[in-house]
Amino acid sequence: MSASASVEESRWRLWAIVTVLAILVVAAGLGFVVLPVVQGGAAGIGAYTAICRALGILPGSPAHSTPQSEAAAQPVTRVAWTVATLEGLYRADRTNGARIAEERCVACHTPDGNSPDPSIPRNAAQSAAALYKQLQDFKSGARMNETMTPLAGDLDDKAITDLAAYYGRLVRGDLDRPGTAPFVGAEIENIVSNGDIARGVPPCSACHGVRAGGPIETPTLSGQYAQYLEAQLKAFASGQRHNDIYHRMRSVASKLTPTEMRLLTIYYSGQ
Repeated sequence: MSASASVEESRWRLWAIVTVLAILVVAAGLGFVVLPVVQGGAAGIGAYTAICRALGILPGSPAHSTPQSEAAAQPVTRVAWTVATLEGLYRADRTNGARIAEERCVACHTPDGNSPDPSIPRNAAQSAAALYKQLQDFKSGARMNETMTPLAGDLDDKAITDLAAYYGRLVRGDLDRPGTAPFVGAEIENIVSNGDIARGVPPCSACHGVRAGGPIETPTLSGQYAQYLEAQLKAFASGQRHNDIYHRMRSVASKLTPTEMRLLTIYYSGQ
């Protein structure tokens, strides 16, 4: 290669490097200076703040003020299914649970858990894990009820564990044992068995079914009062009740019609 060709090649390389650097400088100027300043000015934000936000030094979008929220925090639950929690339920003192139930619970839930009031849930034939979670949620404020919140607030973890073990008779695999359910129409039975893919509604039986793979705290619905079940579906749909982990029930209930809610509760209650 001649000396003149080598010089020419070096010159082109230099021009290429200069061109790339110029493009980078212009792009950085536009992206981190010009656009943030223009957009920030339209939003009433100073140039310095807008540039710092664009660079990630200050929080917030370069073009908008950081929104302030006055909404109160809504805890979902504080229950964690650790080995210690499960061992506690397994080794719970049901005799102590019966004593606590006699002192605090029988006026509404009766000694055997079969409340005659259809607005009060039946605790009989419920799983201890489901009862444990709900009592803990009432205690922490994740679930609110004018009667249960103050009652659970006075209970320590051992009392809640023993009480859940006293009323809870089922283990997770026994939930919603098969039986004769009232006929509520093929559409409702399809929602129970298959869900509704078009609306993003999973089948109820995926969690509330025999040997289902749902969360351990999933309650059994079979034999529960229809009035109570319908009230809970409406509370989940409106967001009034929000102690469902990962938004599971709120997502499902919000997609159901009032008629579907009513028929589903009839199906599960057997009434």
